[in-house]
Amino acid sequence: MEILEKISEAVTTYQIDDAAYYTKQALEQQIDPLTVLDTLNRTIRDVGKKFETGELFIPELIMAAEAVMTSTRLLEEEIIKQGKKKHSLGNIVIGTVFGDIHDIGKNMVTTLLRAAGFNVIDCGINVKADVFIEAVEKNEADMLALSALLTTTAQEQRKVIQMLSERGMRERVKVIVGGGGISAQFADSIGADGYDATASGAVALAKRLLDIREDHAHG
Repeated sequence: MEILEKISEAVTTYQIDDAAYYTKQALEQQIDPLTVLDTLNRTIRDVGKKFETGELFIPELIMAAEAVMTSTRLLEEEIIKQGKKKHSLGNIVIGTVFGDIHDIGKNMVTTLLRAAGFNVIDCGINVKADVFIEAVEKNEADMLALSALLTTTAQEQRKVIQMLSERGMRERVKVIVGGGGISAQFADSIGADGYDATASGAVALAKRLLDIREDHAHG
């Protein structure tokens, strides 16, 4: 469908207004909003891969993500109006730990997780351990994703995991960690379920840990 190609092209050329315009056109043409959503998902995944291979840089990734989010908001309104069920792969709480105010990596992971079909609750930056615990409980989270860019704040990730255990919640939520200050060895040492150095890798990790196969990812 030509209009879907135009939406995809608008994202890959960072034309936020065009992405919104063609999304509205697609809805006027009564194309299923879930079909448009699939196109956006595929496109942002491709953009994410190009970022990982060094073909694109952070500003491009952020602009492409903004175009996707703008279109997604329009689609979600239509999905609600039509009473369709947007399939969610699971609830993920994400945030940058207390003492750390870096959010670019976290935002990229959030965008790619949402694009993959997860419902993501972003707690923001400089988040205290008990705030993460409350968010996990309130949203019945399947997974908690903790970011720390600084080695000095990485210990906060350990604190959050310990608090989950103390509250008897550790068994029912997977915990993944990431950020500049983190390594696979550190992730193991604090009892995390997984670690990945890249945003697209974090999405693959989330699917693996939650046992989501690709053929179910758009169900």
